[in-house]
Amino acid sequence: MKNSATLRYLFALFLYGTIGFFLHFVSYSSEFVVLGRGVLGSLFIFLVLSMRKEKLDMAAIRKNLRILLLSGFALGFNWVFLFAGYRYGIAISSLCNYMAPIAVVIITTLVYKEKIQPIQIVFILMAVIGMFLLIGIFSADVKADMHCVLYGSLAALGFVVLVLCNKRLTDIKPLEKTLVQLLASAVIVFPYVVFNHGFPVSFDLRSTLIVLLLGFVHTGVAYICYFSSIDVLPSQSIAILGYLEPVLNFMIGALVFHEPLGISSLIGAAMILCASLGNELIGNKNQ
Repeated sequence: MKNSATLRYLFALFLYGTIGFFLHFVSYSSEFVVLGRGVLGSLFIFLVLSMRKEKLDMAAIRKNLRILLLSGFALGFNWVFLFAGYRYGIAISSLCNYMAPIAVVIITTLVYKEKIQPIQIVFILMAVIGMFLLIGIFSADVKADMHCVLYGSLAALGFVVLVLCNKRLTDIKPLEKTLVQLLASAVIVFPYVVFNHGFPVSFDLRSTLIVLLLGFVHTGVAYICYFSSIDVLPSQSIAILGYLEPVLNFMIGALVFHEPLGISSLIGAAMILCASLGNELIGNKNQ
């Protein structure tokens, strides 16, 4: 069961990691794309349920409604502040956001008494250092704008609440859970789009098709895989494997868009890969 959950989680990370590639070809605002992901992702899950002729388990939804809404708002909260931080600097905003998995590990270890092996602590630290190197945080060109720190940290808070809420959901299927969460995220993102005048003045075919792809596949399919896996995987795996997403982002930037990738970034990517493999092959085996 854990192996299949790991594969689903990795597939979701792969889809997340390729979003940046497709965004290069979209002329719409990032806020509108985020809103489209929430709405279209919800629609996709509803269509899947319809094709399976499955009725929504309203009793399970009502039982978990408060946590579902809170986690959905946390998801939208994460999207809103992460994109707000990107306006001032991607590197620092991403770094602060990717501190969230470490916070999850600390909370689940202290509060939920999840066991963690000493070797897993080493792998987590390796992944964090690798993330620092990957985004070039030690470069003189990267400056810590306080907007990035604030918005990135708020985005991380949203992620922490999201993961912790999912651990408290009971007796609800992944599809139903994801449907409610994505709808709730769309509700919180909508005012943000209106406030920032993010709706497109005109539409073009290529951008529209890409938004449809990002909504149905990179949100609908990805979040089904994501939310159905984080309920099973230990927090240590969620934290360390999650750092594979920025590695994929940077590799696509270097290989497809010929963005510069320095030695420190390559070392950081290698450290994250080694930490991920080490945790899955050694850390979890010992556990």
